[in-house]
Amino acid sequence: MAVRLTERAAEHIKKSLTKRGGGLGLRVGVKTSGCSGYAYKVDFVDDVGADDTVYEVHGVKLVVDPKSLVFLDGMEVDFVRQGLNEVFQFNNPNIKEQCGCGESFNI
Repeated sequence: MAVRLTERAAEHIKKSLTKRGGGLGLRVGVKTSGCSGYAYKVDFVDDVGADDTVYEVHGVKLVVDPKSLVFLDGMEVDFVRQGLNEVFQFNNPNIKEQCGCGESFNI
């Protein structure tokens, strides 16, 4: 399996990298946080580690560290508009439960 990226998310990342002035792509991972156990972390990536997994999707590099890959395998990252807000949306088939606010999850 893999981590997927929608075309809409890829376009947003490309625009953001251009506005930022460069970068290799987007790093997606998990961190211990919240009431359910884990939360997503997202950041621009300038360096790829030797153990990182890199997916090239719609012309964008999506980088995942080995510890996070277990939690994210099979996930799709989308970019959506919710009213006036724009956010990355994580469609993760591995989630067993999610907190009420939607900020953290458990596998």
